[in-house]
Amino acid sequence: MSATVPTESVRHPAYGGVPQASWDDWRWQMRSRVTSLGALSDLIELTDEERRGIEGRGEAFGFAITPYYLSLIGPPGCPVRAQAVPHVDELVTTPWDLADPLAEDAHAVTPILTHRYPDRGLLYVTHNCPVYCRHCTRQRKVGDVASAPSREMFEASYAYLERTPEVKDVLISGGDPLSLSDRKLAEICARLRSIPSIEVLRLCTRNPVTLPHRVTDALLEALRPHHPIFVHTHFNHPAECTPEAGAALDRLADAGFNVGNQMVLLRGINDDAETVEVLNRWLVRHRCRPYYMLQCDPVGGTAHMRTSVDTGVEILDAMRGRVSGLAIPQLVVDLPGGGGKVTLTPERLVRRDGNKRVYRDMRGREFTYVDEPL
Repeated sequence: MSATVPTESVRHPAYGGVPQASWDDWRWQMRSRVTSLGALSDLIELTDEERRGIEGRGEAFGFAITPYYLSLIGPPGCPVRAQAVPHVDELVTTPWDLADPLAEDAHAVTPILTHRYPDRGLLYVTHNCPVYCRHCTRQRKVGDVASAPSREMFEASYAYLERTPEVKDVLISGGDPLSLSDRKLAEICARLRSIPSIEVLRLCTRNPVTLPHRVTDALLEALRPHHPIFVHTHFNHPAECTPEAGAALDRLADAGFNVGNQMVLLRGINDDAETVEVLNRWLVRHRCRPYYMLQCDPVGGTAHMRTSVDTGVEILDAMRGRVSGLAIPQLVVDLPGGGGKVTLTPERLVRRDGNKRVYRDMRGREFTYVDEPL
């Protein structure tokens, strides 16, 4: 699929009779998710590889697709389809696959709170998502009712944060936290904001991509009193950049949320500079800053989606100087085993000669910088 941005809203013909009010209701979208082989095969013509993937991955990591996101699915090879529909390649494993590649459970201080970085905590607030992305790093939890947090788990987490003032920044994640009701999500934010040492809240959500109808005026009003709240969302391809998605980002920005995007580098989906450029220019137009380009985590079932690390470096090298710095993300590898994030950049240094450093620009021309401060 070419790297172009949709200019019109789309709806799968099967949903043509759904009233607009229902279609725009995020609760209807969640209730109407497609979650079975039979239902999906009635809506799109599945390949044999997809059928085998659905059957083979059912117990380990099922699937769920909102009617909205399903309406974006095209023929085999479509980047939306590749992220939403299981494939037989998910059954391929490698010696480097991990169930918990970021060692979140190993660094858990309560069943739902991970404290891996000194000043940051990750609070797991729900097991539910509108769409179960095939590259999800939390496949061990997402969609599993048994991983749903209890009130006791929340209270234990708040107590830990109250006695651990070095944690200044809390990521509210899951699952997707916007799967919760406005009331519950506001309650969590208010409780965290009541802890004096916590300075920043972050909502980690893919709803602007998979269910933009969730970004309602009521939600924004419920969360606005708890600013500063940063929203980290997760657009991976221009095919996801619909008018509805753009409107959701605009509403977030208008309500004072600082919005950033964390794109996961995925083979055959966004592993070229043109696709990333088109995506990121659209994001900037909607006041969403490209924040990270993440190397896909080595979680089971994703070997066929992972690129080489060099691919990301080459993409950044091709973009630098041609695209505004506002549209260029940091390339990040989250080290397996809990080592944390490391950033990678293209090598522009050609050679050193004493106090002279020779660099190349985007056209390959060489320029000398004299490194001799007084």
